Amino acid sequence: MCEGKVRKWVRDFKAGRDNVHDDFRSDRPSVITNDMVASVEAKILENRRFTISTLSNDFPEVSRSVLYKIVSEKLNFQKLCSRWVPKLSTEDHKNKRFECSLNFLTRYNEECDAMLSRIVTRDETWVSDVTPESKQQSMEWRHTHSHVRVKDKQTVPAQDHGVRLLG
Repeated sequence: MCEGKVRKWVRDFKAGRDNVHDDFRSDRPSVITNDMVASVEAKILENRRFTISTLSNDFPEVSRSVLYKIVSEKLNFQKLCSRWVPKLSTEDHKNKRFECSLNFLTRYNEECDAMLSRIVTRDETWVSDVTPESKQQSMEWRHTHSHVRVKDKQTVPAQDHGVRLLG
């Protein structure tokens, strides 16, 4: 505590103050009104990929710190980005994988271990990742209880890869 504060406390106690707790005082009235919160929420729902700076263009009479408080504390929004997953399988991919697995199981039941020696496998090879939208670009303001969006990472295979059965 600085010397000036100590002197102030000494003066207050000499003048008759008998407790160390702050005196009650009425707070300044809040500049955040229900109408303002409703209009900010309506603007957010129009475009969830806003920034506080772009939002402040729509509400020039409100400071950025007050807008941030409305968005994060009053409306419970957080800025989240999509979670990347390596690659999402389509229904066709899932059906093809199921057909291959069923074919292997049927042939194994018919031929037993002799069929296993004719399986040839190879590694997956990927040429490049094509990401049309970065994680930063995919960021959106979402409610804290919202589910996380899943976004597949689009990839281009160099060649058909997988498991083959000879014969």
